[in-house]
Amino acid sequence: MSLTRILPFAALASLALAGQAFAHAHLASSTPADKASIASPSEIDLTFTEELNLKFSGLTVTGPDKGEVKLGDTMLEGGDKVLMAPVSGTLAPGSYTVDWHVLSTDGHKTQGTFSFTVTP
Repeated sequence: MSLTRILPFAALASLALAGQAFAHAHLASSTPADKASIASPSEIDLTFTEELNLKFSGLTVTGPDKGEVKLGDTMLEGGDKVLMAPVSGTLAPGSYTVDWHVLSTDGHKTQGTFSFTVTP
């Protein structure tokens, strides 16, 4: 096959694959933000680019002592694009890590981690 016949097929294939990659629910923003230094938050809000399936989505927060922070029940807000978890108590000063995993309503799984610091 000549190069002029292969190029259109290659271009179409790359566009099709790029469209699939953008269909995943990516973390658009978080409150607290990654690497933020803040007072103890009352909730953790993760905003995604796609609608989520709550049954298969969640997050954990690990504190400076490597223990898991007690959170309330997670829920979806903002057109099912915001995963919210209330923080059950006041967080002690130190560094915290948020590990999240979500399933978008189109069936794609994504996960990630970010951190923030609680100031005295």
